[in-house]
Amino acid sequence: MTRTALVLQHDPSIHLGNIGPTLQEHGYELRVVQVGTPEDIAAIDPREADLVVVLGGEMGAYQTDEFPFLAAEQDLLRARLDAELPTLGVCLGAQLMAGALGERVYKGDTTQIGFRRIEPTDAGADSPIRHFAGVPVVEWHGDTFELPERATLLASSSDYSNEAFAIGDFALAVQFHPEVTDEMHETWVSDGYNELDEQAIDPDALRRDREIYSAGMQEASRAAFSEWLESLPR
Repeated sequence: MTRTALVLQHDPSIHLGNIGPTLQEHGYELRVVQVGTPEDIAAIDPREADLVVVLGGEMGAYQTDEFPFLAAEQDLLRARLDAELPTLGVCLGAQLMAGALGERVYKGDTTQIGFRRIEPTDAGADSPIRHFAGVPVVEWHGDTFELPERATLLASSSDYSNEAFAIGDFALAVQFHPEVTDEMHETWVSDGYNELDEQAIDPDALRRDREIYSAGMQEASRAAFSEWLESLPR
């Protein structure tokens, strides 16, 4: 039986990556919406898709005046989460999920760029997030959020306490970027020289880390999202 995964994408270079093939292997037909206006969201029935995936973006979830579609996305997410429908948020998507549930999203104390380790909580060790234990994952963000009251914290890092959370058995949010393929990472590094220079980060060091850590992250991502998809309520 074919199911539909509605994917909200904010930037052509920030796409599903390795999550796409995993979704297709589990019988999902992908419908990708490039979000640019509130009307793009208004045309969507928030309850229609079997799964909604909200991807990352360069904007902050709190920049609703500059990017009014972000408020519309939060309305869509609120409707899905209130209806307990399967939902996945990655980076900005995770922040929008927190915002949809009334929590504050804000600039953090530091910018994380590079392969970093996350630490699953006790709850995370009993969830698909356990596949990332000891596996450096891509981080590329400077924002964070308060944990929603309804959420279960699944992972933290040395810089940020909220790296992954679940809501019941139907929603998952990750602040990091497990979806990033080698090709995506190279695009981000190549296009991000100004930001990397501001943060005093050597792009070639990021490339060397990719050679070391990417394969492990790809494997962990496939395992984690396969397990999560198989656990979703039918």
